[in-house]
Amino acid sequence: MSIIVRSVVFNTVFYLALFVYLIVALPTLAMPRRVLIALVKNWARFNFWLLRTICDVHMRIDGLERIPHGPLLVASKHQSMWETFALMTVFEDPAFILKRELLWIPFFGWCARKAEMIPVDRGARSQALSAMTRRAKVEVERSRQLIIFPEGTRRAPGAEPKYKFGVVHLYSEIGVPCLPVALNSGLFWPRRSFRRFPGTIRVEILDPIPPGLDRHAFAARLQSDIETATARLVAEGRPRHAGK
Repeated sequence: MSIIVRSVVFNTVFYLALFVYLIVALPTLAMPRRVLIALVKNWARFNFWLLRTICDVHMRIDGLERIPHGPLLVASKHQSMWETFALMTVFEDPAFILKRELLWIPFFGWCARKAEMIPVDRGARSQALSAMTRRAKVEVERSRQLIIFPEGTRRAPGAEPKYKFGVVHLYSEIGVPCLPVALNSGLFWPRRSFRRFPGTIRVEILDPIPPGLDRHAFAARLQSDIETATARLVAEGRPRHAGK
């Protein structure tokens, strides 16, 4: 079966399943938050099975032993839609930092509110940072893992990194370790493309950055750690991907 046919079949099943899961999730809006989080994790694992079965896309996560207990700031490379659900399965009680407009989407937005994700109004600038920080401190007190994509949007493998100030501001304000995450998902689930390429998506959880560094030192270390590991994962992932 060709990549195009596999990709069409996968996307059809993926979005139909997403619709079904959103309908199933509606009763959980009246239940404890943990019920919805468990359902979302189940959906993510179903997607792993779909990718493996239909598109021959596998996954490998290294460094799970590096995840500290308790509240965390998780700073992940963002190349694909894949990590927006895959990281849900890695952490016990994740809270994604996402753009506010996503909360306006019917069904999805309702679930995101119930899951107590942290919205950001990108147009509000300094006010947005203050509001995000207030919410982040509340979730840290509840020992949640805050997941942020430091570049704010998906970047193609090999693209010049564009890290934003938000992650640095959060790190300096909430006083918890930051866990960098590198990956190569964009090789197999490219942004702005319906095609899904066979291979193994690699995720590498890097050494935590302890709290207390000054902002410049933190920003430099975070970008260096993520980009160095990501470049290696992309280089290692390209040969099989390029040959398909």
